[in-house]
Amino acid sequence: MKRLFRRLLPKSWRSDAVTIPVIRLHGTIMADGGRLRPSLSLASSAGLIEKAFAFDAPAVAISVNSPGGSPVQSRLIYKRIRDLAAEKNKRVFVFTEDVAASGGYMIALAGDEIIADPSSIVGSIGVVSASFGFPELLKKVGIERRVHTAGRNKAVLDPFRPEKEEDIERLKALQLEVHETFIDMVKERRGQKLKDDPDLFTGLFWTGRKGLELGLVDALGDMRTVMKARYGEKTRLKLIAAQKGLFGRFGLFGSRGALPEEMAAAAAGGLIDAAEERALWSRFGL
Repeated sequence: MKRLFRRLLPKSWRSDAVTIPVIRLHGTIMADGGRLRPSLSLASSAGLIEKAFAFDAPAVAISVNSPGGSPVQSRLIYKRIRDLAAEKNKRVFVFTEDVAASGGYMIALAGDEIIADPSSIVGSIGVVSASFGFPELLKKVGIERRVHTAGRNKAVLDPFRPEKEEDIERLKALQLEVHETFIDMVKERRGQKLKDDPDLFTGLFWTGRKGLELGLVDALGDMRTVMKARYGEKTRLKLIAAQKGLFGRFGLFGSRGALPEEMAAAAAGGLIDAAEERALWSRFGL
């Protein structure tokens, strides 16, 4: 409607400025969201994505800064972006910041064009599972662990028991399936742009400059410069942001009836989330 109204105006009254909606998909990717820090999931980002694609503009610009996390949430976010791009007939530009690796790169694949900073970290097309094992801890502190299951595989990979070779093989088989899905997505979206490199799908990661050589990204640059070059010097960028209060964002004290023990549990869980998040970022030297 706005475009029609604009065309009906005298040419001298029309503005040549184009406003491009921008969304920031930043953070680790996890289904339930971080307790101390915001994280990425379809639930946390769907509203922003829908709002951006409802904007009267020829394209949507997305800033991605994520070391990865849940492959399921990564793919759900990717699919929501692609579905709306097709439905609204809009072009999607993805700009990587510090890192768009693993699940972060999976989200970046939603872009019709991926533009990276020369020093961005991209790639890490692989799957990883990490945990700790404490098989001797309980003995040392005099605690007896009792586990009763209906189904002989219900206690697979119990951290308080020694690892079993068959359990490890089962986990690796699952990882290979998820990895194949990731590889298929990269090949579908990047196609002939990809270089024939034996390390491409091994989980290695590269700078944006090397990623350009490998075909993982389309260009090097920054959002403002690229969008002005594409849509004109008068192009404006409009950030689409969620409106949340300080406490609601962290999810610690959002409930008025929260009990002290619930708040303590949330804080403890938040520390675990923070440690996991720190480990993900640290993989890329950040």
